Amino acid sequence: MRHSSALFLISLLIGQGASALYAQAANPAPVQSSEAAAAPASFKLTEGTDVSLTFDEDISSKTASEGDSVEFVLADDIKVGNVLVAKAGCKAVGEVTNAKKSGMMGKAGELNIRLDYLKVGDVKVKLRGSKGKEGASGTGGAIALTVLFGPIGLIKHGSNIDIKKGTPMKVFVAEDTTLVPAV
Repeated sequence: MRHSSALFLISLLIGQGASALYAQAANPAPVQSSEAAAAPASFKLTEGTDVSLTFDEDISSKTASEGDSVEFVLADDIKVGNVLVAKAGCKAVGEVTNAKKSGMMGKAGELNIRLDYLKVGDVKVKLRGSKGKEGASGTGGAIALTVLFGPIGLIKHGSNIDIKKGTPMKVFVAEDTTLVPAV
């Protein structure tokens, strides 16, 4: 009896194992292929690619200070081949590196801005190319006024730099950056 119950138990276990194997073969567990598990296709935005931005705010050499943040908006979609990787409207960030108000004796205002990055999804695309601009100098006029009117001519001011929201600016991608297609 002991021997037959042991055989019965072994056959029962073998039967359960065989049925489990049969069930597994009939309904295989989903297997992720390396293609399905891989991240979505990515594309390389190469260094030197033109990027068209517009200022997202008014800025002036009269009110700006060194270290102020400057915001921009991507003006045109960016594509790698025929694949859209950045939609117009993405935000970009820069910083004022030099700001000087216009001064006496016709000294022009100065405003220099460094572009830092364009935010595309979770990726920061580094940008290069600074927008430096000088206001119209009034020095020649100040010298002429001094000769004609004495020291009162030295009161003439140069002009400040005033950049209006929406002013276009062309910059460049600073280094190769991998991006996924825009949704």
